[in-house]
Amino acid sequence: MKKIKAVYSLVPVLVFLLIWEIVVRLELVPGHFFFPPFSVVIQEFYHLTANGVLIDHFLSSLLRVLIGLSAGSIAGIVVGILMGYEEKIHKVAHPIFSLFYPIPALGWLPILMLWFGIGEILPIMIVFVCSFFPVLYNTVTGIKGINKNFVKAARSLGASEWKVLTTIVIPLALPNIFTGLRLEAGMAWRVIIAAEMVAIPTGIGALLMKAESLLRVDIIIVCLIVLAVMCLTFERFFLYIEHKLTHKWRQNAQY
Repeated sequence: MKKIKAVYSLVPVLVFLLIWEIVVRLELVPGHFFFPPFSVVIQEFYHLTANGVLIDHFLSSLLRVLIGLSAGSIAGIVVGILMGYEEKIHKVAHPIFSLFYPIPALGWLPILMLWFGIGEILPIMIVFVCSFFPVLYNTVTGIKGINKNFVKAARSLGASEWKVLTTIVIPLALPNIFTGLRLEAGMAWRVIIAAEMVAIPTGIGALLMKAESLLRVDIIIVCLIVLAVMCLTFERFFLYIEHKLTHKWRQNAQY
């Protein structure tokens, strides 16, 4: 059944691509130059992959996203656990983080360029900032939303604070934590593309800017497709990990 549903979910996409091809081929949209057929986009995708251009730029972006997202998520989870579990830390840290959270990740770009210069560390730091705050707040929200009776019951049975934290608090907060991770997995790709477009000579964002300067709409669409696929892939990955980690205790909770 899952395979059948997966096939059916692809039908709208295939219909859209077919309409795209037909509309452009029949010249219902003026100008092939600015709106190439999908078949031309696929041909360019093959050429960029075969000559290694797309792979080199993609790997540069992927490495930056993995490092920045991992570092930002780990930092967000650790600080979020401390803030959510210790009320004193929450009272001190919450006002500070509340000031910085509304600032868009790309709003940090000018000051990060001054601090770190234009190099590999810059896009990684942008992704770090993009990932840190949402994961932090989702972690705090998840821990604060836990039924305190579970914690009190564990402590009354002699469980240590570490035991309470690792066996009750964190597992119950996982759905919220993974919500933050799923949201920021896609956002990290959007941010890295923007950062590369502004300041970095390599990566998918840089390839986008080069294509724009050459008026190569087919290459631009190829880059956008890669971006869309990676956003979806990262989101699905975290959804899969969440399901694997929480499936058993979700089933037990129903009973």
